[in-house]
Amino acid sequence: MSAPRVVVTGAGGGIGAALARRFAADGARVIVNDLDAAAAQAVADEIGGLAVPGNAADEAFVRQLVDTTWAELGGCDLFCANAGVLPGGAEDAPDAAWERAWQVNVMSHVYASRALLPRWLDSGGGRLLLTVSAAGLLTLLGSAPYSVTKHAALGFAEWLRATYAHRGIVVQALCPQGVRTAMLTDGGDSASKAQLAATALDPQEVAAVVADAIRGDRFLVLPHPEVAEYYRHRADDPDRWLAGMNKIQRGFEGPAA
Repeated sequence: MSAPRVVVTGAGGGIGAALARRFAADGARVIVNDLDAAAAQAVADEIGGLAVPGNAADEAFVRQLVDTTWAELGGCDLFCANAGVLPGGAEDAPDAAWERAWQVNVMSHVYASRALLPRWLDSGGGRLLLTVSAAGLLTLLGSAPYSVTKHAALGFAEWLRATYAHRGIVVQALCPQGVRTAMLTDGGDSASKAQLAATALDPQEVAAVVADAIRGDRFLVLPHPEVAEYYRHRADDPDRWLAGMNKIQRGFEGPAA
């Protein structure tokens, strides 16, 4: 059996780098993508992969990335659309923050799908792992752009799964809560960081969960199992769940809120 052919975007650090390392350790041939060319090259050198730096939120580049994957590896068995950004802010966040969140957190997945699906449908299938976040299932206090775009990313993943599952396309949504990465330490605001820090996992722990999940085809990949219970509570009684989230928000704002 030939080695799996894998692409990971946003793989210069954090979850992406951990995924690239884990797949390579398991015998895969890995293409490492990141906007930071030096970071992508460092991870690729470490794991014996190929660095293809560039912007995963730019459609022309994504097509080039997929073309390079076919040219260098002869195809792609698993594409991990992992790039993401965590801007802070409420409804009054600058338009530029909303646009960047939309492009990276949503459209990067759309562009990857546009480039991959025609090839996969012709060849009999492929696997697309979208890094969504538990915020796509729940919410994240302190960042409206992140919460909204992660809900959209989950909606797109669901649509892809419902539309193409019978044609050999396996779509999975990776939905962790906090992970000890630069996104957690540098992104968002104090409220979002406080929500996530207490139960944050190391990136390699997330990669281990993913490695297990891609042996099967379950849609939701939940490194924090408790997220499934929170998701059930949200669906069963939205008003109670939202009241609970508002209570947490008031706690962040202090006794005068």
